[in-house]
Amino acid sequence: MILYGLKTCDTCRKARKALPDIQFMDVREDGIPQDVLTAALEAFGEKLLNTRSTTWRGLSDSERAGAPLDLLKAHPTLMKRPLIVDGESMTLGWDKAAQSALGAA
Repeated sequence: MILYGLKTCDTCRKARKALPDIQFMDVREDGIPQDVLTAALEAFGEKLLNTRSTTWRGLSDSERAGAPLDLLKAHPTLMKRPLIVDGESMTLGWDKAAQSALGAA
């Protein structure tokens, strides 16, 4: 299992603590592989964009109107976190549903 997130994100820290054997990838430092990003966008659509983030608020209206895939490539911190990939299965966020799906509840 791989967790894509930010090392400074409190939600990502909680997920990492609950899933101690998970591989962690910091999207700010490591980026997100193109195939993972494309699959996540297909699975979650625009929910993958964190429109409440500081990065989003710093974008101009014309930048916000761009394609989600292009925005996420240019600004990986716009991704809602954490994105947890387990083979073909993907989980977005760290709510009760995600925790129970991953056996961390």
